[in-house]
Amino acid sequence: MAQIKSHDQRKPLEWWKLIGRCTVSCISVLLSQFALSLVPRFFSASPLIIQLILSALVLLVVVGLGRCSKRLLGVSGSASAFVFFNILFIWAVYLAVLRPAVLCLMDIAFNGAITMLIIGLCSIISSNPGLVTYGSSDELVESSVAEVEAHNRILEPSASVLCHEYPTEGSVLGRRVRYCRICKGYIKGFDHHCPAFGNCIGQNNHVLFMVLLVGFLSTEASYVACSSQFAAKSQIVDKTRLETSLSGNLAISTMLFSIFQLLWQAVFMTWHIYCICFNIRTDEWINWKKYPEFQDVVHSQQGQSFNEMRFKNPYDKGILQNVKEFLGF
Repeated sequence: MAQIKSHDQRKPLEWWKLIGRCTVSCISVLLSQFALSLVPRFFSASPLIIQLILSALVLLVVVGLGRCSKRLLGVSGSASAFVFFNILFIWAVYLAVLRPAVLCLMDIAFNGAITMLIIGLCSIISSNPGLVTYGSSDELVESSVAEVEAHNRILEPSASVLCHEYPTEGSVLGRRVRYCRICKGYIKGFDHHCPAFGNCIGQNNHVLFMVLLVGFLSTEASYVACSSQFAAKSQIVDKTRLETSLSGNLAISTMLFSIFQLLWQAVFMTWHIYCICFNIRTDEWINWKKYPEFQDVVHSQQGQSFNEMRFKNPYDKGILQNVKEFLGF
């Protein structure tokens, strides 16, 4: 069998399409952030938890209406550009509104964190997750594709599939090569396709993905601390209601946005830490019935007419060994 090689097969968008999608995403960010700023404007007397729930609802409504509008207009945006412009918007609010009230050390920490976050975001968007080809060809060998697709089909618990071969290190399946329908490519160590980064998460960029998650959480946590410090100082110095000013609305709305991001990203990161500890990918956990090595078929007992298929993880080597393997040790 020809040796597996990593190869980036993605074709970049034409420049005018890329500019158009970025423009649509920028407008979407401005509209969504403006809508969020209305929450502290009209519900300033409500507790923070109520404002947070309202902000989440407003964000869902705005995103839903935005999708419907883009379909009607026949335009499309970019999820990765949407994330990028949200970061820039938060940074702009920090520099224009929050920075004068923030301590010097915290200012250095936040600016450093958001700079590294932008660099990491650009890196993972352009990274090769582990697209594979065979030999020097730009396409997968037909027999190898057939092998992967045959294993990727959902198997019925019938007598014809009670016995199947388990993967070896030399086989395509043993290398955990999975197919991404969005990228239309085979990815080594495929975990999931991340719309926010516009790229697959595979063996080559999985560590970078986890580092970037930590970067998002630390940046958002530091921004919440900075905006809280600004709110406290403004109320003490000005002796006026913070929510009546535009700067106050932006400070509170962006803080609510950051808290909302922190909550779901913390759960998201916890899930991925769990997957790393037990050496399983998100795609494998969700679609385990597609992959025969994750199936443990219990033969029917006498008098029963069906067989039970149970989940098992043949790649779990213990938490310490799994983490070492993830880190490349």
